[in-house]
Amino acid sequence: MGSVSNNTINTNVKACSPLTGAKRLREMLKDPSKVVVCPGVFDGFTARLALAAGYDALYMTGAGTSMSRLGWADLGIATLNDMKSNAEMIASLNPSVPLIADADTGYGGPIMVTRTVTQYARAGVAALHIEDQVQEKRCGHLLGKQIVDREIYFSRLRAAVMARDQLQSDIVLIARTDSRQTYGFDEAIERLQEAVKIGVDAVFLEALQTKEEMEKVCQIMGETPVLLNVVPGGVTPEYTIEEASKMGFRIIIYPGLCIGSVLESVGKELKLLKTTGKSSPRSSANGVKDAFNLCGLQECIEIDKEAGGKAYATVGK
Repeated sequence: MGSVSNNTINTNVKACSPLTGAKRLREMLKDPSKVVVCPGVFDGFTARLALAAGYDALYMTGAGTSMSRLGWADLGIATLNDMKSNAEMIASLNPSVPLIADADTGYGGPIMVTRTVTQYARAGVAALHIEDQVQEKRCGHLLGKQIVDREIYFSRLRAAVMARDQLQSDIVLIARTDSRQTYGFDEAIERLQEAVKIGVDAVFLEALQTKEEMEKVCQIMGETPVLLNVVPGGVTPEYTIEEASKMGFRIIIYPGLCIGSVLESVGKELKLLKTTGKSSPRSSANGVKDAFNLCGLQECIEIDKEAGGKAYATVGK
């Protein structure tokens, strides 16, 4: 008997969902008044919390994936297999909710980029972004980034577009450039303009430094959707969703949203136990049961019951 995959049990969406995440995202981007807001998630638990909060789309952060799965900072250590398997698990929790996933540099030359796009598309990812850093990349808001030549970057994007088209996939391709910090705003714009000619669906200018730059990139890119990366404490000024929408941004991601919350709350709880010898009142059995319910306990019990099973008859009581 074969093993059961993450996609086998999907308790949040009916099997006959009319739209996949990729198709739904494309529908969202067709509406010029719609802004796609994505909290950054990095595992099944944070993804479940975001889904329960009612978000229309999610963003799988590469930094969060590297730290949660490997325990290491975002320095290009996570591989295609690390990223793809995490994205597939998150996307499977509710396939009708679009998941935008970090794909770093595509993990190699054109052949590897083709493989990356193919695997992400088959994993149910709605969109991915590919950047122009060297393979030994780092978080977009850290200093000292090294950028590849234009033609290397464009070859990555051409490979991604070819893979999407050959698959006849709806996956949304986002061209990300980190060249603003090293070569300036104009170079970054020219790279993105060429990316649109190559055939990407949206663009992402990382580490914008002023409000004027934020407004200008949206004006220049016209009808092409522009993604805004919101990193509190980063180099890009932070504005509300409404303010960013008025500037022209169509996709807004908050990659560190859950990272910061977990770092603060869990760190505080661990310190409390270490110093006082007991946990806070909320760290109780009821809290664990609430977490189980968040992660599909009742739906699994119902599946077992409808199939005639009795193994979990008393679990939910």
